[in-house]
Amino acid sequence: MPLGIRTGRRLLILSFTALWACAPSQFTTLTVYESPHSFVRLEVDRTLDQERKHSHPTDLSPDRMAALLNGLIFEEPVAKLPLYDDVSQPKRHAALTQPEVALLAPLLAIALKKAGPDEIVTFYHSTSRSANHRLVTSGGLFVEGDDLHLLLANYRSPTHFSADSGVVDTVDDRLTPLRSIAPQRGRLDFEPVNWMGPPTEGSLLEWFQPKRHEIVVRYKLVQYHPLGQSPPAPTP
Repeated sequence: MPLGIRTGRRLLILSFTALWACAPSQFTTLTVYESPHSFVRLEVDRTLDQERKHSHPTDLSPDRMAALLNGLIFEEPVAKLPLYDDVSQPKRHAALTQPEVALLAPLLAIALKKAGPDEIVTFYHSTSRSANHRLVTSGGLFVEGDDLHLLLANYRSPTHFSADSGVVDTVDDRLTPLRSIAPQRGRLDFEPVNWMGPPTEGSLLEWFQPKRHEIVVRYKLVQYHPLGQSPPAPTP
């Protein structure tokens, strides 16, 4: 590759990285629920411009939200060496457990009813792995027209992940639910496929950000059954 092209690409990457680093931190507008291990919040969506807004507030019942969450499927990658594959676990399975769906579905439904057109709903849930480490599942959602966008920034991601030996990530993962704290191996899918909408188009800025999974669902097509559980008491 010619030196001039390589130099130009490096300058472009540095410019976008600097712009992203200088962007204001996330701003929570409302905490719907919070506990030591989980939360659901509304945040200002910094990716929006003056011409593009979300279709909020949106009225989705907890039952419909539960059906949407149950439709999320995570497909684990196949290791190159069979020795490292856990054959006891299915490679394609529900992204969220039933207790996680029972907790999050009513809270996310409440959040969408309270959300404004410039806000995004974020969620966070962690489980203990050891005394000092946790596994984090987090992401967000928003509505545009008849499409519900489900974002999964972290799927069972270990806290304090370090890409290089001796380097520790000091960012509080609870403050950045839409930020991937570890490489996301695997693929996010949805079932049934006839509920899915068209995939989103990526932007140039996404090339310089950690990969996150996104699924678009035509939420009005969703068929559901009663959830049968009420949400925890919201944080005052």
